[in-house]
Amino acid sequence: MKFVDEVTIRVIAGNGGEGCCSFRREKHVPRGGPDGGDGGDGGSVYLAVNEGLNTLADFRHVRRFEAATGEAGKGQDRFGKDGLDLEIRVPTGTLVYDEDTGELMGDLVSAGQRLLVAKGGRHGLGNTHFKSSTNRAPRRTTKGERGEKRNLRLEMQLLADVGLLGMPNAGKSSLLRQISAARPKVADYPFTTLYPFLGVVRTGAEQSFVVADIPGLIEGAADGAGLGTHFLKHLARTRLLLQLVDVGTATSAEDVMDQIRVVQNELRLHDDRLQKRERWLVLNKTDLLPPDELHRRAKSIVRGLRWKQPLYVVSAATGAGCRELMLAVQQWIDRQATPAEMRNKEAS
Repeated sequence: MKFVDEVTIRVIAGNGGEGCCSFRREKHVPRGGPDGGDGGDGGSVYLAVNEGLNTLADFRHVRRFEAATGEAGKGQDRFGKDGLDLEIRVPTGTLVYDEDTGELMGDLVSAGQRLLVAKGGRHGLGNTHFKSSTNRAPRRTTKGERGEKRNLRLEMQLLADVGLLGMPNAGKSSLLRQISAARPKVADYPFTTLYPFLGVVRTGAEQSFVVADIPGLIEGAADGAGLGTHFLKHLARTRLLLQLVDVGTATSAEDVMDQIRVVQNELRLHDDRLQKRERWLVLNKTDLLPPDELHRRAKSIVRGLRWKQPLYVVSAATGAGCRELMLAVQQWIDRQATPAEMRNKEAS
């Protein structure tokens, strides 16, 4: 299925039904008085989280959604039927914006969560509401209110604990295949990853976390080069970033540092909050270097960048170092967990 993470749709709530103007007409009941019933309320439009969806592709062809209108009232004090509400299913992690005002209307992040995006019109009143001691035969009714109409922009942001980022061919997809059951495409040419992938990493019987792999960044991505920074928004919800760099095919430690600086700069240009997030450096493809050379390069990189955060050396191809890295990530996530998250984890 094509990965779609941003769409614009139009939602229209149902109008309220009109009130009825009617009078009792029964034998032996002269001047029976008004008996016009109220109309029905218009249906509202809701967005609801469906955990089975992982893309907004369903909205590529159908972008107009309209709830049912309330029925008009009837004689004999019969109310019109309410219009049925319309529920639109969206993936977990969907941000909902009013396209015309730019207002953030809601953030749908939990299973079963619903968001009212267009309220149905209130019903109109029948003529029974307007009878009085001085007006025994009112012919006044009201029309139902119009339902709300909105243009919405839906943006999907993946829900993941850890984000993988780096330049093309840094080995992000290979690492994801090594540590999880996800099977992103792997090849010896750049930009094999064209859209984000999610993988679940299990470190114990009841311990796991979710990793997101986004397409590679190149210099000038913030200005639209390569795949641009379109998919960097999927790292917005992550707690920890793992920056992968190809140390095995690089010509020198300086070459590796240049790659690291490029990604750092693109993060800063895209969103300074991402650049300040906890970020670990992961040197990949270490199986291509002799141990002594790998050690020298790692020391040079730490010294040259003045790197203060954790650094790990792994080989996604052979699996060397991957288990140790994932256990360290799990321990870090467990330390960051809030008391509420710990209680939910224990209850599950």
